[in-house]
Amino acid sequence: MRNYGLRFTNYAFSVQHFLLALSFLTILPSRTEAPRPGDIGRAAVWFPLIGLFIGGILAGAHYGLSLIFQPPLAAAMIVALWAAITGGLHLDGLADCCDGLFATTTPERRLEIMRDPRLGSFGVIGLILFLILKVLAITMLDSTATTTLVLLLAPAFGRWLILFVALQPTARPGGLGADFGLGLKPHTFALAAAVPLMLTLVFFSPRALAAVAAAHLVTFGVILIARSRLGGVTGDVFGLTVELAELAVLLTFAAN
Repeated sequence: MRNYGLRFTNYAFSVQHFLLALSFLTILPSRTEAPRPGDIGRAAVWFPLIGLFIGGILAGAHYGLSLIFQPPLAAAMIVALWAAITGGLHLDGLADCCDGLFATTTPERRLEIMRDPRLGSFGVIGLILFLILKVLAITMLDSTATTTLVLLLAPAFGRWLILFVALQPTARPGGLGADFGLGLKPHTFALAAAVPLMLTLVFFSPRALAAVAAAHLVTFGVILIARSRLGGVTGDVFGLTVELAELAVLLTFAAN
């Protein structure tokens, strides 16, 4: 009876971590308990699954929109929905990183720039160019089946790769990065890997493998730049990683 109670307690915590991951990565309402230190890292086990869930919504919406609108407009509406589902969380990180990482100043000053709620010229330009690339990449996909595949892969792998960034030293004490790393354990990686591994096996093809490789390479590039320019990673770097990894998947499939 005591062992059964322990298993039930672990299951309850797992459900809470799922709801925490859902509320952290999307705007979907979920009732969660007040998180403890490190809970966001423990909830990361669900990140790839939440990404797959987001991808399922996008794929279904794209199928419906493509029956009504021409490809460019359907693609633009999907990118808008993509941003809306996540509350613009990752796009905000991308814009802040564009402002901070491109600034020719000290790491300390770059971190101050990234914490400033005002958007600078680099952030505006980077955000606009990124959204244009995302819309054009979706428009260039050659079939509904390919678009569905890409919209499932990109969000799932984008959120899986957050875990690699969270392993890095943080650029500032406290904050999201430090709290994330506190709860991130080896078994979290093992369990979180189930979704990206399943997707790789189910959709196995040279193009899919190239897209997965591109997303990982982009992530390692982001890590190197963040460590060089900031001295470590921040919550904004997490958002930058998600967006660039997703774009890497889209561009790989859109390439000739």
